[in-house]
Amino acid sequence: MYITIRLDDITPDMDWSKFNTIKEILDKHQVKPLIGVVPDNGDSKLKLNDSRADFWEYVKELQENGWTVAMHGLNHLYTTKKGGLFPLNMKSEFAGLDYATQDSMIKKGKEILESHGIHTDMFMAPSHSYDKNTLKALKANGFTKVTDGFGKKPYKRAGITFYPISMQKSKSIKDSSNGITTFVYHANTMECKDFQSFEKLFEKATVVSYSDFFEYNIKSRNLFKNLSEYLLAKTKYLIVRYRR
Repeated sequence: MYITIRLDDITPDMDWSKFNTIKEILDKHQVKPLIGVVPDNGDSKLKLNDSRADFWEYVKELQENGWTVAMHGLNHLYTTKKGGLFPLNMKSEFAGLDYATQDSMIKKGKEILESHGIHTDMFMAPSHSYDKNTLKALKANGFTKVTDGFGKKPYKRAGITFYPISMQKSKSIKDSSNGITTFVYHANTMECKDFQSFEKLFEKATVVSYSDFFEYNIKSRNLFKNLSEYLLAKTKYLIVRYRR
């Protein structure tokens, strides 16, 4: 099982010390991740430093150097308590809103990125929550890829290609089958022990650059597998909630 890395919550005012720590590890192992860039951050929980003046130039440089960029919502502000099609969390910036509203939000986010020279056709929903209107609006605005869902290979759903994340990291590390998945990290909330664990990942698993995902054949999934994914996500949400 090949492992790719996804870094959420990339903003001008994130914790740059922690981001630089995780980047140093990635650079050491020559692995280029997927980063989720928030076009217009409005989430106070993500505002941890003064804004970096050259943020957009830096993101563009990373992209030119092989890092994959996804649009991570619009403002990263939760507007509903809906889990949508992939209910890992019961909150969303998008799920539950009408199509016109979601279309406007996605269009605005894309315009912001492109005004800074950042072009991408990949979407990353805050808290993994999106619904049918989200997918419809993404297609209407030229997005063809979503980083989410569970699985070992990319699959197509509603005309969008999904690049799945791991349901359980420990099982993915032990999995010897032929496939590829993604481990999700939030550098802003990582502590010393988390960085140590991240470093050890490269000893335990075969970690590759996110762009390797795009070399795999894409297959459509049937309704049964979509339902199974929904139930797995809901189950994981309930287990995490119970443990808290």
